[in-house]
Amino acid sequence: MQIDHLFPAGDAAGAPYIESRRAVDDALALISDHGDDAGFEAAIRAERSRSLGNAIQFCHWRQIERLIVLMMAREVVGTRH
Repeated sequence: MQIDHLFPAGDAAGAPYIESRRAVDDALALISDHGDDAGFEAAIRAERSRSLGNAIQFCHWRQIERLIVLMMAREVVGTRH
Protein backbone atom coordinates (compact mmCIF):
# COMPACT_ATOMS: atom_id res chain seq x y z
CA MET A 1 0.00 0.00 0.00
CA GLN A 2 1.51 3.33 -1.05
CA ILE A 3 0.98 6.07 1.52
CA ASP A 4 3.59 8.64 0.47
CA HIS A 5 0.89 10.93 -0.93
CA LEU A 6 -0.92 10.98 2.44
CA PHE A 7 2.05 12.13 4.52
CA PRO A 8 4.63 14.13 2.55
CA ALA A 9 8.20 13.96 3.86
CA GLY A 10 8.63 16.04 6.97
CA ASP A 11 4.93 16.82 7.28
CA ALA A 12 4.10 15.79 10.84
CA ALA A 13 0.87 17.78 10.56
CA GLY A 14 -0.39 15.19 8.09
CA ALA A 15 -0.19 12.37 10.62
CA PRO A 16 -3.50 11.45 12.22
CA TYR A 17 -4.32 12.74 15.67
CA ILE A 18 -4.94 9.89 18.10
CA GLU A 19 -7.26 11.34 20.70
CA SER A 20 -7.50 8.33 22.99
CA ARG A 21 -6.92 4.63 23.46
CA ARG A 22 -10.49 4.20 22.19
CA ALA A 23 -9.37 5.37 18.74
CA VAL A 24 -6.74 2.65 18.57
CA ASP A 25 -9.20 0.06 19.91
CA ASP A 26 -11.81 1.07 17.30
CA ALA A 27 -9.23 0.82 14.51
CA LEU A 28 -8.05 -2.59 15.70
CA ALA A 29 -11.64 -3.85 15.97
CA LEU A 30 -12.42 -2.78 12.41
CA ILE A 31 -9.22 -4.38 11.12
CA SER A 32 -10.07 -7.58 12.98
CA ASP A 33 -13.67 -7.65 11.74
CA HIS A 34 -13.21 -6.31 8.19
CA GLY A 35 -9.58 -7.00 7.24
CA ASP A 36 -8.48 -5.05 4.18
CA ASP A 37 -11.91 -3.38 4.03
CA ALA A 38 -11.55 -1.81 7.49
CA GLY A 39 -10.85 1.64 6.06
CA PHE A 40 -13.98 1.44 3.93
CA GLU A 41 -16.04 0.51 6.99
CA ALA A 42 -14.64 3.50 8.89
CA ALA A 43 -15.53 5.74 5.93
CA ILE A 44 -19.08 4.34 5.88
CA ARG A 45 -19.44 5.05 9.61
CA ALA A 46 -18.12 8.58 9.11
CA GLU A 47 -20.60 9.28 6.32
CA ARG A 48 -23.45 7.83 8.38
CA SER A 49 -22.51 10.12 11.27
CA ARG A 50 -22.37 13.13 8.96
CA SER A 51 -25.78 12.27 7.52
CA LEU A 52 -27.17 12.22 11.06
CA GLY A 53 -25.57 15.59 11.81
CA ASN A 54 -23.17 14.15 14.38
CA ALA A 55 -19.98 16.10 13.71
CA ILE A 56 -18.10 14.61 16.65
CA GLN A 57 -18.63 11.02 15.50
CA PHE A 58 -17.94 12.04 11.90
CA CYS A 59 -14.52 13.40 12.92
CA HIS A 60 -13.85 10.33 15.08
CA TRP A 61 -14.46 7.88 12.24
CA ARG A 62 -12.48 9.97 9.73
CA GLN A 63 -9.51 9.84 12.11
CA ILE A 64 -10.00 6.08 12.51
CA GLU A 65 -9.95 5.76 8.72
CA ARG A 66 -6.58 7.55 8.56
CA LEU A 67 -5.22 5.54 11.49
CA ILE A 68 -6.18 2.27 9.77
CA VAL A 69 -4.19 3.30 6.69
CA LEU A 70 -1.11 3.80 8.87
CA MET A 71 -1.62 0.63 10.88
CA MET A 72 -1.94 -1.49 7.75
CA ALA A 73 1.01 0.11 5.93
CA ARG A 74 4.14 -1.94 5.45
CA GLU A 75 6.41 1.07 5.55
CA VAL A 76 7.43 3.47 8.30
CA VAL A 77 5.97 6.97 8.15
CA GLY A 78 7.39 9.96 9.96
CA THR A 79 10.48 10.39 12.07
CA ARG A 80 12.49 7.31 12.92
CA HIS A 81 14.23 7.27 16.28
